[in-house]
Amino acid sequence: MKSLGRTDLPIEQREALHSAIRWEWFTIGYTCVTIALIAFVVGGSQAMKTAWIEDMLSLIPQASFLVALLLIRHRPTRRFPYGLHRAMGVGHLVAGVALVAIGGTLAVEAIVALVTAEHPAIGTVSLFGATVWMGWLMIGVMVLIVIGPLFYGPAKARLAPVIHNKVLYADADMARADWHTNAASIVGVLGIGIGWWWLDGAAALFISLGIVWDGYRNTRSAVRDLMDQRALTHDDSEPDPLFGRIVDALVAQPWIDQASVRMRDMGQVFHVEAFVVPVRSRVRIDQLDAAREAIAALDWKVQDVVVVPVPSLPDESER
Repeated sequence: MKSLGRTDLPIEQREALHSAIRWEWFTIGYTCVTIALIAFVVGGSQAMKTAWIEDMLSLIPQASFLVALLLIRHRPTRRFPYGLHRAMGVGHLVAGVALVAIGGTLAVEAIVALVTAEHPAIGTVSLFGATVWMGWLMIGVMVLIVIGPLFYGPAKARLAPVIHNKVLYADADMARADWHTNAASIVGVLGIGIGWWWLDGAAALFISLGIVWDGYRNTRSAVRDLMDQRALTHDDSEPDPLFGRIVDALVAQPWIDQASVRMRDMGQVFHVEAFVVPVRSRVRIDQLDAAREAIAALDWKVQDVVVVPVPSLPDESER
């Protein structure tokens, strides 16, 4: 994949994107295996059931990322003059809403189980001629499957800022927190084993609240981007540093007195509206075009640039 819309990706971003695609496919395969393993041992533990469903939900961000990539590569058309970059934001929103909805349902189930004092039971199984408590198999599986996220979580977190992809970052963030789920489910199973039945429900509630929190953060970020908040960094921690660089590039031009910027995140690339107060009342087309090219040359993420001469800078723009 060499381009996003009309933007040709630099070599670094192209390699990072290819690497991200490989990691997403690897994660899907790994998660399918873990889902199958948990299915064999899930038993009557509420915590194990919640962890199992969380594993299924974790496939949504990866699927959203891969599907969105199929769309955002297309160039702008008259029907979609800004391209299809919003597909990444729509996928981000779908993933967030799904996490909130299903996480909330699981949280309610866990609370009901605690309030009604449901006593889960874990049976035994005959294995190689010996009778084995199923809880030990559950714990063994949860310890085994925690290994994968320790590798692909940090790998995706390193790639997300390079290609400015919030879906990939959210996926990495969820993977890095996966050990919480595994640890909580183990605690729940051990609780049943020692007769503390409520520990299983408490662990299930802890896991489900984690799912809801992930969903809330992703939904909030996706909605804000779709509502055209100012462009932020990949982790939403601060305004993108491109604001300052664009203003500096504009005021460096001798015919510009003041400059400001409105910039929105289209999903992986930015749409830039630059406002300039010229030194003189007359502005030539070649000057505007040079200013536009100077902005576009600053960063690969700059997809569309509009330079507007104005008598005074808009209050809502960044300076």
